[in-house]
Amino acid sequence: MISVIISSADSNLLRQVSENITSTIGLPFEIIAIDNSQGKQGLCAVYNQGSAKAKYDILCFMHEDVIIKTNNWGSILKNIFFDNSEIGLIGIVGSGYKPFTPSGWTGIDSVHIRANILQSYKYLDKPQFHDYKNPDNLKREQVACVDGVFLSTTKKAFLEFKFDETLFNGFHGYDIDISIAIGQKYKVVVTYEILLNHLSEGSYSREWVEDMIKLHEKWKLVLPINVNNISFNECRQIEKRTFNDLISLLTKFDIPLSVANKILSGNKKYRELKLFWKLKFLIYKTYLK
Repeated sequence: MISVIISSADSNLLRQVSENITSTIGLPFEIIAIDNSQGKQGLCAVYNQGSAKAKYDILCFMHEDVIIKTNNWGSILKNIFFDNSEIGLIGIVGSGYKPFTPSGWTGIDSVHIRANILQSYKYLDKPQFHDYKNPDNLKREQVACVDGVFLSTTKKAFLEFKFDETLFNGFHGYDIDISIAIGQKYKVVVTYEILLNHLSEGSYSREWVEDMIKLHEKWKLVLPINVNNISFNECRQIEKRTFNDLISLLTKFDIPLSVANKILSGNKKYRELKLFWKLKFLIYKTYLK
């Protein structure tokens, strides 16, 4: 029923997650693990390669540093897909609003995050916490995009919308990109019925910022995606805060001022004059410090 596709960089983690999947999935399955220990391929290429080998109708792409806590989670995925043919992508963490400002899947906005995940830390001295954001007490909820720690789709949807390995040849952007692509035809949802422990945290890098800029250039005519139908004023505030964070990242990684100006000037959705000039002022204020 389910083909689980994993890009593997650590044989011990792969063995651990394989044993975990075997004991919890509850349906016929296969694990397609692609050895990427040398990091020579980006995730998009690995996932496309793995999906081409898949024999089942449900595809599940997951990180190898996870431990799934929910028994029979395969049946949960199967039931979601077969109960609603409009659903094309399932995650466990996502956001109902995706800004048009280059950013991660939520931007600087926690209100619209939807999640059910145990987050552990490998690099920071922080305790594990259960990130559970389900304000309406639902089993699943439509979102704009989902995080790549756990992604599930159908072979039918995937044949229409594969990972963009041409534009994204590293380890970032693939999850937002596939969310937006599949979301053009199908619904993207977060399920609250599956819980897993993610054993490491993410981090920002220059490569991450550059991939977010590429992602937003690709989808600039589609963004923002506002599944929650939040108000214009709230969207405006989210965009302003997210742009402020972007400028901080650009300066942190010594990315030129011209990039910030291009992002601001090249997107027609910034042309609301009051916001445009506030952000323009923010650029020069930050870079002239």
